[in-house]
Amino acid sequence: MRTGSEPVTARSALRARFWLCVWGLVWAVFGTVAFALVGRPGWAAACGVLWLVVTADMAMILRHIRQGPHYQPGRDVPPYQPPDNEPPYPGPPRHRHS
Repeated sequence: MRTGSEPVTARSALRARFWLCVWGLVWAVFGTVAFALVGRPGWAAACGVLWLVVTADMAMILRHIRQGPHYQPGRDVPPYQPPDNEPPYPGPPRHRHS
């Protein structure tokens, strides 16, 4: 059901994001170790920074999953209704062509 407020009330597929983080974490760890072993400290540092970013993202995702249906609703939870005191999202601006 579309309400016109999707950008405001959108929800994320947290379990899919979690598994993408796992995939990214595996590759970041592999890249850090592999580049460190072959003597490429710049690339190893870049993969290490990526490792930290993916770990922080995974921690946030796990926190949201643990917070329950507010962040990870099931099929039986309907879409959020827009707040009564805010107008619905009007959509992207329309440009006039002369």
